[in-house]
Amino acid sequence: MEERTKTPPWQSLVRLVFGSMATQVVGLAARLKLPDAIGDGERGAGDLAAEYGMRESTMLRLLRALVALEVLTEASPGRFGVAQVGELLRADRPGSMYALARLITEPVMLTAWQNLEFSLRAGSPAFEETFKADFFGYLADHPELSQLYNAAMSQGTLSVAETVAKGYDFSRFETVVDVGGGDGTLISAVLRAYPGLRGVVYDSAAGASAAKQTLDRAAVAERCVVETGDFFAGVPGGADLYLLKSIVHGWDDHRAGTILRHCGQSVAPHGRILMIEHVLPDAVPPGANPLTYLNDLNLLVNGHGLERTRADFERLCAGGGLTLTGIEPLPPTGFCWIEARPG
Repeated sequence: MEERTKTPPWQSLVRLVFGSMATQVVGLAARLKLPDAIGDGERGAGDLAAEYGMRESTMLRLLRALVALEVLTEASPGRFGVAQVGELLRADRPGSMYALARLITEPVMLTAWQNLEFSLRAGSPAFEETFKADFFGYLADHPELSQLYNAAMSQGTLSVAETVAKGYDFSRFETVVDVGGGDGTLISAVLRAYPGLRGVVYDSAAGASAAKQTLDRAAVAERCVVETGDFFAGVPGGADLYLLKSIVHGWDDHRAGTILRHCGQSVAPHGRILMIEHVLPDAVPPGANPLTYLNDLNLLVNGHGLERTRADFERLCAGGGLTLTGIEPLPPTGFCWIEARPG
């Protein structure tokens, strides 16, 4: 068998240090909606340059960089189409990740990352040091960015919702409260998979603003209500399952423990708390996906969260008055379900 050629270390290093440039190129393509402008066929560099008010020569350089990054294709010199990766950047497509790409490459997000060293030394968000406001407070003052954030969270959830619905047995329960459930994307998938289940979407007024429309589109609105509030103050009572996807990792142990404590106090005696989160191994294994570890740093730079190991979740549950009862992976998403019971 022919031995697979390994990438020379210098090439790996160059790819890493040029990574921020790739982010800028892809972020600009998303902001310009270039894949939407190209559409299903092909377009020439001159045609696109005229549409965007750019020089043909510089547009050609941008388009060819996007080809090299596997976002676009160049079937013939100067004629460009959209590659599979680029299709995910199309805002007009089902399954689009346009909002997520826009959010991650927003100048606001990238500016805070320039102060990564501050976060590492101070143990606090560079975002707050840079903008003199916490992340969610900043969103509240910038409605367009807030809408982009909500759309990005929905797109991120949509990619794993069906896997969560199939990967955990929800048939044991009667009512599930999706804590921090946003626009209802996750609970819609769960309710579609379990017709006997009823649900509650619980989030802030801004976070849940689009939930009714999502539930209507999924034809589950008759079995699900939308309630708004602050999960640091409490959660709706009376359910036998509390579902939290990517909520716990957004907060430090004290605040995450407060959320879990409210869920434990509200859940039925026989009920469960179900978290959908990444679970870090005790040491980084060979071939590990770097995205989880980069997101761990992102949670530090832009907020007060962190990714956790199994032992971390056990301590966190104990601090919230819960007992961890199981953790199982949800391939191929990279997430796990983490189940706990009160007491």
